[in-house]
Amino acid sequence: MTLPVLTNDMSDAEIERMMESACNAANFLKAISHEGRLMILCHLATGEKSVTELETLLSARQAAVSQQLSRLRTEGLVAPRRDGKAIYYRLTDPRAVQILDLVYDLFCKDG
Repeated sequence: MTLPVLTNDMSDAEIERMMESACNAANFLKAISHEGRLMILCHLATGEKSVTELETLLSARQAAVSQQLSRLRTEGLVAPRRDGKAIYYRLTDPRAVQILDLVYDLFCKDG
């Protein structure tokens, strides 16, 4: 992997594209940088889950789970589906699974 390097001969358009990409990456990373949101994403990586299932899996109150799901929904990482009174969530951004795989390899795999 080769990371881009800012050089003096880059055009304004190239620098602007890099800045926009950096902003998008920072927003994505902020969205997953909370342990509750990260755990929700880990559980959703295995398939759609109801809010009640997530509450049980996380041993968390409904208000806390809903707050984190709201942030993930705002960032476009998850989407809800209503079935009667139950609300189910699923991952909508494939980059989330790629990041989760990397985070697992770096922090969870051997420990």
